[in-house]
Amino acid sequence: IKLSVGPRDVEQLRAIQASRIESDPPLRHRTRMFPKRSAEILAAGGSIYWVVAGFVRVRQRILDIREEEGADGIVRAGLVLDPALVAVEARPLKPFQGWRYLAPEAAPPDLRAGAVEARGLDALPAGLRRELRDLGLL
Repeated sequence: IKLSVGPRDVEQLRAIQASRIESDPPLRHRTRMFPKRSAEILAAGGSIYWVVAGFVRVRQRILDIREEEGADGIVRAGLVLDPALVAVEARPLKPFQGWRYLAPEAAPPDLRAGAVEARGLDALPAGLRRELRDLGLL
């Protein structure tokens, strides 16, 4: 699980990633810490689950994990991602730092194709959910 810092909703995350694919393919998420369980993630067909606006909302398959040197000379982990964002059953999650690994049975299930993504609280506009959360009502 990783926090998606910046995007206010899944559509904004999708737009940012589309821009990254065009400017610097393949689609990668760079992170300072190399995952300790990288071999397991790749062997099991692991995914990164994105927390957007306080909820686990989507996942992406991790296709490769490689070392990449940044412009500053620091080596980071480059997670090569499948561009497809797969909607999952939304779950609230408080902010955290670093990696969080999920056992397969603990991972939010994918929403089936054609299912309506927004249900319950998720049907509310992101701004309204944020305001309600700030007021302590969610």
